[in-house]
Amino acid sequence: MDLTDTIQGSLLENFFPAGWDLSAIDACVHSDPATLDNREEWWHDEFFALPCKSLGDFETFMGHEIAMTIKQAKDEGRDIAFILPVGPMGMYRWAVYFLQEWNVDCQHVHGFNMDEWSDANGDTLPSSNPGAFQYAMEKAFYGPLGKLTVPESQRNFATKDVLPTYEDRIGELRSKGADLVVVYGIGRVCHIAFWEPQFAGEYETEAEWLAQSHRIAAKLHPLTIEQNAITSFKSRTTLVPARANTIGPALFAKADKGIGGADGVFNRGMQWQGLSMWMTLHHQPSTWIPSTYMPKQKGRLFYLEELAGPLVADCN
Repeated sequence: MDLTDTIQGSLLENFFPAGWDLSAIDACVHSDPATLDNREEWWHDEFFALPCKSLGDFETFMGHEIAMTIKQAKDEGRDIAFILPVGPMGMYRWAVYFLQEWNVDCQHVHGFNMDEWSDANGDTLPSSNPGAFQYAMEKAFYGPLGKLTVPESQRNFATKDVLPTYEDRIGELRSKGADLVVVYGIGRVCHIAFWEPQFAGEYETEAEWLAQSHRIAAKLHPLTIEQNAITSFKSRTTLVPARANTIGPALFAKADKGIGGADGVFNRGMQWQGLSMWMTLHHQPSTWIPSTYMPKQKGRLFYLEELAGPLVADCN
């Protein structure tokens, strides 16, 4: 007896995205955790999923990857565009550490926050609000970099006025030789940024879906709300906005490099991100599962090895 056996007539019957085949999703999960990073034929030759034994390892390795990518661009005399998440976050401390150790300034870095909470009009939280992603980025990355930091004029946040300009701004940078690097986490519903799976139902073709650069006041899936209530709002669902401004697949699915992270593990054997990881790596690419487009691009996805499972019942 499981969800697929009992969902008919239940409150969950129409809850999941319409394009999700729950049986196909469950089939992505293997009983042997060691097979999580087995390669699929659609993976980019230079995409790698890298297990981390501890949260400390995860944050250090991911922070080093960000810092090394910034340093390489500096050494080559190129600007570089980074699309940046708020979640995961711990890697920023280590990116700052390595850049300061190497004395690498970020005058060549252009930062684009991938999303931001909003209301129905696309208006966002003030930058002084501790729940705002701009606040989080200033505190975790831009501020601690000190004299080596990214110039304020090159820090872009996902407001309703600035977000629609991302595609052109990034396009101009790339035309002059800059790479686009997308740093990302994976949502419970396999979103990238706040590009939710249900959006796929609005587009007739994959090409049309892939052409979308952003969305203002996106309606978030209920599982996204609960994920954030647990991970960012200390369980207080009533504090989580129901909408957000977000980049789209025209940016996150067409990068020169991806740097991903999955750290969704709690203590006492509990976690929330294991199934999302198996879907991301082993489901055929689908517009209904946005994160499945990340292994098609060059990059590294760091993950806590506990997420591999085995994903079996364990009553807590």
